[in-house]
Amino acid sequence: MTRTSVLPAGGRVATDPAPTKHLDVRACIGSFDAALASAVRSALAEVETELHRRVVTPGDPWLSEAAGHLIRAGGKRLRPLLVILAAQTGRPDPFRILRAATAVELMHVATLHHDDVMDNAILRHGVPSANARWGNRLAVLVGDHLMAIACMTALEVDTELVRRQGWTLTRLVHGQATEGSALRAGEDAVEQYLQVASDKSASLFALCGWAGAACGGADEAVAEAIAQYGEALGVAFQISDDLLDIVADSAASGKTRGIDLQKGVRTLPILHALAAGDQHAERLSEILANGAVDDYALRQEALELLRTSPGLERSYDELHRHAATAANSLAGVPEGPARDALLSLSDFVVRRTY
Repeated sequence: MTRTSVLPAGGRVATDPAPTKHLDVRACIGSFDAALASAVRSALAEVETELHRRVVTPGDPWLSEAAGHLIRAGGKRLRPLLVILAAQTGRPDPFRILRAATAVELMHVATLHHDDVMDNAILRHGVPSANARWGNRLAVLVGDHLMAIACMTALEVDTELVRRQGWTLTRLVHGQATEGSALRAGEDAVEQYLQVASDKSASLFALCGWAGAACGGADEAVAEAIAQYGEALGVAFQISDDLLDIVADSAASGKTRGIDLQKGVRTLPILHALAAGDQHAERLSEILANGAVDDYALRQEALELLRTSPGLERSYDELHRHAATAANSLAGVPEGPARDALLSLSDFVVRRTY
């Protein structure tokens, strides 16, 4: 299958002649300018150390253990990466970058605890979820604790970051509340999906872009441009995750296909496939009639229907559109290795699905 992917060339596209294996963030960093890549790896290592340090509560070994549980399990650390890269477009302040990057990742990890409670999740990052290990009540409290640490860490940067952090949290809650809710009269399922993706996923990416630019001393116009980049990138990243749940090579990506079907989540490819109006859509609708698809054979059938549906192509088009919007948002950002790296990151979000 041949598709186009966004390349670091101001929004231009070029043909990717062959599908690539699932890419991780480390592979993306390897494509950066050598000096920048070295600086980014060093900064991410410092963030990792700071994350572990921040969640230690002196005199309370249980809370320290629980708060650090998902941090020790790892993660993409894509949000701290975005903060670090955005800062490199200006005159980066290492003190502020470290704290801003740590604050946004703690905020993200806090929301994972709450998400897992609402989803009755058993695993997160390959380890038992906090709710599976300690129960829902304590998992919620740990999430609240992490959010408080995130706010206190952000305050060490400046009060404007805390204000934007609060606004982002409001959007995250709105997105979570809207997800899965019944459509109101006149609402379109795809439009609702994109709004949820914007609030629940992209709002934190936008915060990362703004925070990093601010830590690099960028003027307001540049900081807002990188925030817009983050917003579009976040939606693209969510769509790419949805696509990976359908098309990923499980052995190469480490992802098990069909998790969204098993949970009964209506992702963008599923919504587009159901709207196709063909015989595949009719059969898919029958399989999804009861919401969650627990039966393995039915999930495999649904995955095959999704892979052959025109809805998959429409979802790829949406992915490319948001990735291109992200790339084009950087038009006013000073040229240099950091801007090139941000453009590479928007390309990475597309290429990871092939």
